[in-house]
Amino acid sequence: MNRCEVLELIESTLQVAELTYAPTPGSHGGLPGLIVELPGERKLKTNTILSVGEHSVRIEAFVCRKPDENDAGVYRYLLKRNRRLYGVAYTLDNVGDIYLVGRMALASVSVEEIDRVLGQVLEAVDFDFNTLLELGFATSIQKEWDWRVSTGQSLKNLRAFEHLIDSNDD
Repeated sequence: MNRCEVLELIESTLQVAELTYAPTPGSHGGLPGLIVELPGERKLKTNTILSVGEHSVRIEAFVCRKPDENDAGVYRYLLKRNRRLYGVAYTLDNVGDIYLVGRMALASVSVEEIDRVLGQVLEAVDFDFNTLLELGFATSIQKEWDWRVSTGQSLKNLRAFEHLIDSNDD
């Protein structure tokens, strides 16, 4: 298949799956492709870029920003997690933000492979998101919790981290 055929196959697969997507011209010299919105539970939305090149499709999804603390614990978790991932792996950008990236050879692109790789992106991000926040942002979570309690704000989206909160502070 050539680039145009692969792009058409990806678009038709996304339409059948009823996923929201938009074309992207590519930025900073990057390849054109599609930005796909993967809906999750822990991380509500994961934007994933599928860039179609001459020989492969590049997959890239932003997971979270650079950890505020416990870098070694976060990176150890990511490296161990990479052993169980299909078609993608965790990596860092130049500022330390965390991404999932991967490649599919143009010849291997099929409806099933697109579904498998996007499913892996969604599973990984949704499964790992809260753990990454706990490992790399515990102090920020505690401060946010304390601020919301002191100002009477809702704790609804912080309840998943309640076990991190020192009960003596309430």
